[in-house]
Order: sequence, then structure tokens, then C-alpha cells
Amino acid sequence: MQNKVVVIVGASGGIGSALADKLASVGAKLVLAARDSSRLAALANDLPGEVLTIPTDITDASQVENLIQKTVVEFGQIDVLVNAAGVGILKPYNSVEPADLDKMLDVNLKGSFYTTQAAAEEMQKRKSGHICNVVGILGKHSMPMAAAYSASKFGVVGFSKCLAEELKRFGIKFTLFYFGGVDSPFWDNVSLKVDRKKMLSTETAANAIFFALSAEPQAVPLEINIQPDSHLFF
Repeated sequence: MQNKVVVIVGASGGIGSALADKLASVGAKLVLAARDSSRLAALANDLPGEVLTIPTDITDASQVENLIQKTVVEFGQIDVLVNAAGVGILKPYNSVEPADLDKMLDVNLKGSFYTTQAAAEEMQKRKSGHICNVVGILGKHSMPMAAAYSASKFGVVGFSKCLAEELKRFGIKFTLFYFGGVDSPFWDNVSLKVDRKKMLSTETAANAIFFALSAEPQAVPLEINIQPDSHLFF
């Protein structure tokens, strides 16, 4: 991964920041994107090597385009995009407000689509690239009180698989990550009672993404599913 240009969307979150730390340690050139500029700056200050921070609201397609174009201007290319941003509102179906649904579709689905679309345009020019979309286990399996959230995440799986077919002739690879129960800030505002001590660590998730990025070109995993014993789906 040395000198590879990696854009991490949601870099200030648990998985994103853990991955940034791991990639910086092996010499990757990092572009960190999130809405909170102060958290991005604090993260970048703790990392070695070349790090560019670009505050970005991925629900705004024009800001996503700015993210990609600034990356290309600074580093000349994009080798990897990691979509680790996401929001979750878990509640009974009849308590889901229109604003709840809009928020999850805007961030989880539209935001991931915008970033994937924009990065793929640049990767296509070089006929090379790797797009990693962190979906979560509720993009593959259902759970009570997750109807709206799963709708947004199932959508990410759908468009990712379609784009993987469209873009494989350009050498662009996709990996989807179905993590179950990661102890990250995602759970800070979720009202469900959960035992976070039994969840996966953000480092475990980051290690899985690093594994996929380090795989030989002919052996890139299409999907990685990791869940704690306390939260298994089959």
C-alpha cells in the first residue's frame, strides 16, 4: 500500500480513523473526508506521511466532486476509495419519521453512490482502482426496528454490484464489508440496549479492509462478512 492514494470517507468515525492509522503506518497517501473539519485536523495531526483533509458533506454531490477533484490535483490519481460513513436510526417501522428515512437514504445510500460514482470516473481513466463500501450486516440480513436503515444499506449492495459489473472491464474492483456490531460512535445515539463489550473492535474492521486492499489483484475478495459470536446471522 506504500504510495497508494486512498480516499477515506467517514474518516473521523471509528472504522475510518482506525483504517487511516493503519494505512498511514505503511506509507499510503491519505485523503480524509468527513463533515467535521476540526476532528479531521486532529486526526491528521496524529498521522505520519502525506495526509490531505477535505471537509465534505457527501449528501451534496457538488462537495463530493470537489473532494475527488482536489484529490487528483494534490496526488494525481485515486487508487482506493473507502466508504465508511453512515448513520443509523433504529426504531419500530411505525415510528420512523420522514426525516429519519430521508437522513439515512441521503447519507447511507445517496452519499455512497455519489462518492463511488465520482471516484470511479477517475479510476476509469487509469483502468485501475479499488472501491470498498462498508455496508454492515444489516445490508445483508434483516432485523426488527431496522426497516429504514436496512433499506438504505440494501440499496448500497444493489448499486455496488451493478457498478462492479459495469466497471470490471476497466480494472476497477469492489469489496463489500458486512460487519456486525462494531463498537464505534455509530452506537452513541442508538436507543437500543446493546452490550458494546461483545462487539467487534474498530481495529478488527480496519484489519479486514486492509486485508482486502493488500490482496493480490487476481484474488481480491468480493465480500467480507465478520460478526461477533453474540450477533451472528447466517
